[in-house]
Amino acid sequence: MVQLIFYGSKKSETNEHELKVFCNSCNDIYISIEHPEFPASFICLDKSTAIKLSKELRKQIALIEDERLD
Repeated sequence: MVQLIFYGSKKSETNEHELKVFCNSCNDIYISIEHPEFPASFICLDKSTAIKLSKELRKQIALIEDERLD
């Protein structure tokens, strides 16, 4: 099993949060969010729902305005 771990941004002060993503034994995409002070939350998505999520993430990412490094 390959598991990816992402950390929140320092800018939003969520850098202690961990988002874990992997394909579980049921062939679902398992996503959890963990923080040292709170219980973990998770969701399992079937393939079609995971695809919808990835498309929506791409749309939302496209809306992010790039910060200028002036």
